[in-house]
Amino acid sequence: MSSYAVFSQTAFVLHTRKYRETSLLVDVFTCDYGVITMVAKGVRKKNSKWAGVLQCFQPLELSFTGRSELKTLTGATLLSQGVTLTGMRLYCGFYLNELLSFFLQKQDAHPEVFEDYRQCLVQLASASSVESVLRIFELTLLENLGYGLQLEHDSVTEQPIDPDKHYEYVREKGPVQTAGQGFSGKSLIALRKKILSDEQVRKEAKQLMRQLIDFHLQGRELKSRVLMSQFVRQQSEASR
Repeated sequence: MSSYAVFSQTAFVLHTRKYRETSLLVDVFTCDYGVITMVAKGVRKKNSKWAGVLQCFQPLELSFTGRSELKTLTGATLLSQGVTLTGMRLYCGFYLNELLSFFLQKQDAHPEVFEDYRQCLVQLASASSVESVLRIFELTLLENLGYGLQLEHDSVTEQPIDPDKHYEYVREKGPVQTAGQGFSGKSLIALRKKILSDEQVRKEAKQLMRQLIDFHLQGRELKSRVLMSQFVRQQSEASR
């Protein structure tokens, strides 16, 4: 980033952590500059004007300075009321933020991913199936970063995917018909069309996307997955 000062940049907070006595280190996803880490000086003081602004899932307008990788926040304004996520939807939001933190390189702009993220948050707050929202975001994220899935034909026979057959997904090649369980052609077609209205389709789409995302994570653990698993277990125990 060549500019020393940037003004009025649309952004979302991905993660914050304490820094020194009264400040925060804030990872933000900006529309034009990608993911940036900046220091929010004095924001933990009671009289800080930014104390309630730097929250996840809220569209912000930020200004910052700095030529090094670590920037200094100079302005923060809430653009509009962000979405309210609670329960599992909140953990899903944290999951989105973790995905972006892992997959996006610092200071590498991806305006198409930014817009997908913005829309995904709105859908996450209101959709009947959060699983469908997450799968489509994952699929689109991989596509935008050059890791898109080949879901149109059998990579060996080059025949169109048959909804009545089953396939294994070979990374960097695509679907290959199998006599075993694998993924149904119906699910692969639905995922390609991004129409996940069927429960079995959502289940298989989740298995496939986790398989591919885990490969790219190269063994790194997503804390949000752990939190989601704990939440589901607690809900299950509470309902007994």
